[in-house]
Amino acid sequence: MKGIHKTIIIVAVIFLSGLFVFATTKKTNFTVDSIDTSAFPSKLDFAGEPTPLHIADVKERFDRELLVNVNLHASTILAIKRANRAFKIIEPILKRNGIPDDFKYLAVIESGLVNAVSPAGARGIWQFMPETGKERGMEVNENVDERYDLAKSTQAACSYFLSAKGKLGTWTLAAASYNGGMAGVNKQIAIQKISNYYDLLLTEETSRYVFRILALKEIMNNASKYGYNIASEDLYTVLPTRKIEIDSAITDLADFAKGQGINYKILKIHNPWLREAKLINSEGKKYQIEIPLSGY
Repeated sequence: MKGIHKTIIIVAVIFLSGLFVFATTKKTNFTVDSIDTSAFPSKLDFAGEPTPLHIADVKERFDRELLVNVNLHASTILAIKRANRAFKIIEPILKRNGIPDDFKYLAVIESGLVNAVSPAGARGIWQFMPETGKERGMEVNENVDERYDLAKSTQAACSYFLSAKGKLGTWTLAAASYNGGMAGVNKQIAIQKISNYYDLLLTEETSRYVFRILALKEIMNNASKYGYNIASEDLYTVLPTRKIEIDSAITDLADFAKGQGINYKILKIHNPWLREAKLINSEGKKYQIEIPLSGY
C-alpha cells in the first residue's frame, strides 16, 4: 500500500508540474507544439542574393541551422523580444549607409543583441575586437569603450561591410568575412578559384555563419509559423531619452546621475560605453550622454 501511495503522489506531482508548465507557456503566449516541422521555405536570399537550395549540401546546411535555432527556445524568444528595441536603432543606420537590411540579423547571431564579451576580447552587440574597433573609428580604452555604443558600433560595422563588399564582390561574402576575415575568405577564393560563398569550402564556423543568419532571418520574419507567438506587449521597447552633451570630465558618475534625477545603474544601462565610475576627458572631447525620460 505504501508503494501505491508513493506512486500516486509521484503521478500527482508530475501532473501538477505539467499544468504549471502549460500555464506558464500560455502566459508567455508561446506554444512549442504549434511548430510546423514541414514548413521548409521554398526559396531564400541574403541581401537579395539567392540561396541555391537546389544544391543538396546547401539545403542540408540551412536545415541544420533552422532546426537548431527553432529549438533554442529561450535564446530565440529573447532575440525576438530584443530585436523590437535594437532594430529600431540598427535599421536606419544600415539604410543611411546603403547596407542591406538583412545585415541586422548578423548582429543577432553575433551577440543575441546584448553587449556580450567573448573569450577572445570581442565586445558589444557587433562583437568588435579592440584594434578593429579603433580602426573603424571608435574610442576603445578602459574608461570609454564605444564598442558598447549601439549607434556608433553599427556605424563602424557599416564601414566594414562596405569595405568587404568592395573587396569580395558580394554581400554574402562580405557577411561571411565578418567571421572569417576579408584576408581569410579572399585567400580561399584564390585557392579554390571560386567566388561564390555557397561553393567555397571554408572553416566549419565560417561555413555555418551565413546559414545561421538566414535561419534567424527566416524564424524572426515568420515567428508564428515556427511556434513563436509572442504578444506585442511582451516585446522590449526603446525608452525615450534626452541627450546631454558633455565636453569636460565627470569625476563621479553616481553624483552626476543623481543630479539628472536617476541613479548610477540606470545611467550605466543607457550609456554602457562608460566603463568606469568617472569620465576622463582631458582633451575636451564631446560626448553624448543619454538620460531616460521614463521606465526607471
